[in-house]
Amino acid sequence: MKQYLNLKWIGVGAVVLFVLLWLLGMYWSSEPDTFSVEARVEVASEGFDHQRVAGYTMTTALIEVSDTLLTKRGGYLANDVIPPSVFLDNMPAWEFGVLEMVRDLSRSMRNDFSRSQSQSIENSALAKAQPKFNLDHREWIFPAAESSYREGIELLIEYRQQLVKRSDSDSQFYTRADNLRDWLKQIEKRLGSYSQRLSASVGSTRLNTDLAGSPGARQSTPVAEQRVVKTSWWQLDDNFYEARGATWALLHFLKAVEIEFADVLEDKNARVSLQQIIRELEATQQTVWSPMILNGGGFGMLANHSLVMANYISRANAALIELSELLNQG
Repeated sequence: MKQYLNLKWIGVGAVVLFVLLWLLGMYWSSEPDTFSVEARVEVASEGFDHQRVAGYTMTTALIEVSDTLLTKRGGYLANDVIPPSVFLDNMPAWEFGVLEMVRDLSRSMRNDFSRSQSQSIENSALAKAQPKFNLDHREWIFPAAESSYREGIELLIEYRQQLVKRSDSDSQFYTRADNLRDWLKQIEKRLGSYSQRLSASVGSTRLNTDLAGSPGARQSTPVAEQRVVKTSWWQLDDNFYEARGATWALLHFLKAVEIEFADVLEDKNARVSLQQIIRELEATQQTVWSPMILNGGGFGMLANHSLVMANYISRANAALIELSELLNQG
């Protein structure tokens, strides 16, 4: 009888522990809200006129997005090896999407925004910061991913402080149209990839257009003229939340662009194009009311969340291409 009671209490304890871990996992899986870039810049600038310092807003947006990645509910989860976070996949996918956008912008900060021309010397703080974000997002020890990313943030803060010093002429940020366009071209490819992966949720037959428009071009290995592309059922929610994280980060970066590159956008008459992109990206952050990511047919009775996300991203990408062309005009 005593042994039976012991087993009973062990069973009850296991159920209670499971429920607690499940609730904690649900809490940690809540995505952070969007924030006001302008408000964060005001706090960071401590009262001085940050609008006179080129690059302050963009750098602050990159710092704040990166910091949110590490300090949101539950902290950074992608590299956790203990329950409940080891069993979570939606939030780690969201984190990876944010990280990809952080990597793209930090690379452009190092190679383009902070340099006046191809032969100019790169900023030392940015040269050290950019590789810090390239550590595998699942590394959990020696070093842990979040430790490396935190070091990258500290180096970005150092660069921002250099921008404020009027005597430091070696640390610069150039709000030129060509610099902005080079970064946007990277984002176009990133969004195009997300759109394709999300659209493959229902499966489709795609023709090979890899060499279209280049009759003399070649590719390394032969590819079938058409193939069926369909996302694995296990990858549907991962793709969705990765795209959602990437668009969350990009939304803040583009809001910073609207402030930082205000004169350039006015000169090119491109502000409204940027605002349209921001509006499409804001739509990607609407609340998901379903307890799971549904994969209904394109015209079926059930929703297909991946196709809805792909639609918003495709529209944002189309507007992004138009913006790039406007920036390229004289």
